[in-house]
Amino acid sequence: MSWLRALLQYAGYALWALPLAIRRIPTRLRVPRRMLGESVLPHKFSVARSVSHSVLSGAMGLLAWFLAFLAVVAAIRGICYPLIAGDNLEGSWGGPSLAGAWAVHAVLGVGLLPVWLLVSAGLGAFQVRLTRGLLGRNGLWWPAPVAVVLAGGGALLFLAWLRQV
Repeated sequence: MSWLRALLQYAGYALWALPLAIRRIPTRLRVPRRMLGESVLPHKFSVARSVSHSVLSGAMGLLAWFLAFLAVVAAIRGICYPLIAGDNLEGSWGGPSLAGAWAVHAVLGVGLLPVWLLVSAGLGAFQVRLTRGLLGRNGLWWPAPVAVVLAGGGALLFLAWLRQV
């Protein structure tokens, strides 16, 4: 079960990205080592790198929190389906009976939680790469442009979710 612990740690680090984005650079470099056992050797300080990391890391943190919110909403709506949205059983998944509709929604809401965990852990692992790329000495170039694309995709996902609510 060490893989589950690692997934939870990386998912937790993805959620920590938002508050870490406004912290001092030594703290941003220390947290991956303490939380995940991954060290980030500091690069020579640069205001541009620091601000870029703050903006992109904050965007990744917002995305992680939004995905966590969606996971909780999906699980609660699935478990409490008849109480929350069970007004049209004829057209719902698993309908036309109440038991079938509730069962399908509950299985989907709870059954997708591992997928949400994997996505969050992936964001946490990506967050470490982003920190290494912008603040570390041994980082790669690609995490910054990928973070811009992910932030844009997250913004589009949020707008799409707002419009359907």
